[in-house]
Amino acid sequence: MRADERLTIQQHPPALQMLPDAVMPQSVTLRSEELQAESLMLNLDASLRVYARHELFTWTQGALQSLIEHELLICAMPNGEHGSFYVDSFSTTTLEPARVSELFRQDVTMVPQLIKAWEENHCEPVAFDAAALAALTGSALGRELARIGTHSVVAHGTYDGNGELASFFTFGCAPAAVGAHERHVVELVVPFLHAAWVRTRVNWPADGAVVKPAVENVLTARETEILQWIYHGKSNIEIGMILNISALTVKNHVQKILRKLNVLNRTQAIGKALALRILNP
Repeated sequence: MRADERLTIQQHPPALQMLPDAVMPQSVTLRSEELQAESLMLNLDASLRVYARHELFTWTQGALQSLIEHELLICAMPNGEHGSFYVDSFSTTTLEPARVSELFRQDVTMVPQLIKAWEENHCEPVAFDAAALAALTGSALGRELARIGTHSVVAHGTYDGNGELASFFTFGCAPAAVGAHERHVVELVVPFLHAAWVRTRVNWPADGAVVKPAVENVLTARETEILQWIYHGKSNIEIGMILNISALTVKNHVQKILRKLNVLNRTQAIGKALALRILNP
């Protein structure tokens, strides 16, 4: 293909094809609906308690997964320049959040088309097949989504009083079937997600205390190293291969990390370590 032909494709890409609604089971029990409603209320309440980046990480990669199962969350906000965004990414998979944020900022194909599709859908959530989207746009961001096993993308945003884009959130999901129910949940959650994320960007005074740097020797050097790899989404087996130790040894270190940080799981450990500045995002 000639260079001029490639340029034409990039400038005039075919229209994006939104995912069809997933077929939902007809026999949904009342108990299931009650549990979903309870989970939604708990998540909305949790969002109101987010004031710092580590708290947003803990919520989105913890409790929110029960409502919107995702491999990656990208939060974007216009920074005043046309087509330019302030971007923050959250994930516990095998990727670098900072790299994803940079790919989003640099993207000139997939991101504009997602926003355009959202606007043309009357600013309601849109869902797309991730592989088809990546192939259509030839986007480095799209290829990264495919690499981490993202099969579908759900996007939704908010707008200000002038009808201008205020924020845009992209969920990279592993499940291929993303239908009306998932989009409805995203529609309910995103306003709270927007408010929570905005609060993390404000320097709120703490209640009588300021978060201080981590106390020395909370974790050993090896434990800190392992926690850093956990933050990048590595499993015990992968960490063992990287550090040339057994997976069982890694597991023992992880258990010690959880005890020392007084947390129950790996996601909480990352959130606590970010809060104590043991880890730097």
